[in-house]
Amino acid sequence: MESGEYIHHSVGRCNREVKCGYHYSPKQYFQNNRLEYVSSMIQKTTSPPKELRIDTIEKSILDQTISSQHPNNFLTYLNTLFDKKTVHNLQRKYHIGTSKIWKGATIFWQVDYRYGIRSGKIMLYDVNSGKRIKKPFPHITWVHKAMKLSNYNLKQCFFGEHLLKSNTNPIAIVESEKTAVIASVYLPEFTWLASGSLSNLNYEKTKVLKDRQVILFPDLGAYDTWKAKIPSLYPNANYQISDLLERKATSLERQEGWDMADYLVGLDLDDYLNTTLYRPEFT
Repeated sequence: MESGEYIHHSVGRCNREVKCGYHYSPKQYFQNNRLEYVSSMIQKTTSPPKELRIDTIEKSILDQTISSQHPNNFLTYLNTLFDKKTVHNLQRKYHIGTSKIWKGATIFWQVDYRYGIRSGKIMLYDVNSGKRIKKPFPHITWVHKAMKLSNYNLKQCFFGEHLLKSNTNPIAIVESEKTAVIASVYLPEFTWLASGSLSNLNYEKTKVLKDRQVILFPDLGAYDTWKAKIPSLYPNANYQISDLLERKATSLERQEGWDMADYLVGLDLDDYLNTTLYRPEFT
């Protein structure tokens, strides 16, 4: 075999052959060690490469962060939009935890379709505006990094993916976790998921959307990017894309890069929910 690996340290010819005459050929080695060699080769070919391994976090860790009494700026901000019962239900529904890495930091746990806890994205929000704090540095990291778990192989899934098992509602996908949480209150007829970033909408992630109706709600300025992605996504799903923000946005809103959450929080929730449940302008 031309693998470039040494067979065994005992195989070969002595460089001082004229004086010692030692020569143990590969053929002799294989004859004497056939079973051991075959077993080692099977192990090499069947061991999954690191990138195929999916590491997860213990559920007890997730539970501790949800029951934490430390401040959580994002949850405090949600309490300015919704009543306490709604915020409590959102925290439990989406597994929104609290981290002590920065005072007021939030954990958005990524829990997959089979309830594997992939990791949690930790971010810090402004308690009044609900905007991410990016200065003096972007406050963003991961639970497995904060826990200093070595050789952890993170394979991301949709934020909110665990909700797919419990209903057959049409699926709405946005970029940010914050937007998915807020939109789920204004538009409860959808199951809201977040890709986590503009580039994280891809074939591998969308496999869990098989046979589902899916509507993409890109941020302002990302409509063309996400529309171009649709042919490369997992094909066995019915994809649509909303141009709502592109149609309704002002020049200032475009400059600020609004997303669905920015649009929805400007609406009166009670009035909005009392209108007809199906709102065709969103599709």
